[in-house]
Amino acid sequence: MDLCFKILDSDMNTKAVGKGVDEVSLVYSQAYVPGDRIILETSGESAFVWLQMDDALGRALVYITGNVEYMIPFGERRINLSPKVFYGNRHLLHARLAKDYDVAGYRNLALNVYDQHQMMDCYPHAVANVETRGETVFAAQNAIDGVVVNNCHGEWPYQSWGIDRKEDAKIKIEFGRLVEIDRIVLYTRADFPHDNWWRSVNFTFSDESVLEIAMEKSALPHEIEFPAKRVSWLEMNHMVKSEEPSPFPALTQIEVYGRETKQ
Repeated sequence: MDLCFKILDSDMNTKAVGKGVDEVSLVYSQAYVPGDRIILETSGESAFVWLQMDDALGRALVYITGNVEYMIPFGERRINLSPKVFYGNRHLLHARLAKDYDVAGYRNLALNVYDQHQMMDCYPHAVANVETRGETVFAAQNAIDGVVVNNCHGEWPYQSWGIDRKEDAKIKIEFGRLVEIDRIVLYTRADFPHDNWWRSVNFTFSDESVLEIAMEKSALPHEIEFPAKRVSWLEMNHMVKSEEPSPFPALTQIEVYGRETKQ
């Protein structure tokens, strides 16, 4: 598969290019400026790829179905990330077509450190019907970024998915293909007494099944096991908060464990 990294400015002018077959690296020796974006172009329809848009953020095993565009965040749009990310004037980008052994094992299929609102061709992808005040520190993407620190709220590393007090809040994790899953791990935010907590939540799956889960007040991960099912997405919904006075339940992280399927 042909792989090509491009760094574009706000007018879509090309600032740097790196090309390769099955693997590509690009060293960019300038500071990013507002409006810059990274494009990963591919010659194939879909593939598993080890993706690294920034060396400080690390790499993610993602499933891509087309070209991937990542907007370099600035200002409020980057406070959910480590201050080291996209900083300075030397950046290493890398992408490699994944091997069969990379994707064959049992793993967290919901992890994607590069998820953004507009990234519709890169999975897993988180989508929610509400994010508190539209702030990045409460965006859905924070729930699948791998950061599980849940004893506070706000700037990195305390970002979370916030529901803005919405009673019918829901978050969907899209896998972009059929996968087999049998375990969900939830890290609910536990900045007590600022936070509330959910007494129960539902999970709706793409196979139309529903799983009802009783919860408890805890900073520890909630581990949920169930018979294996093949799905392309799941949605967490019907979240019932406790009677405690705080109006702020929130989700720090959702992990979904399973394997790839032969489709």
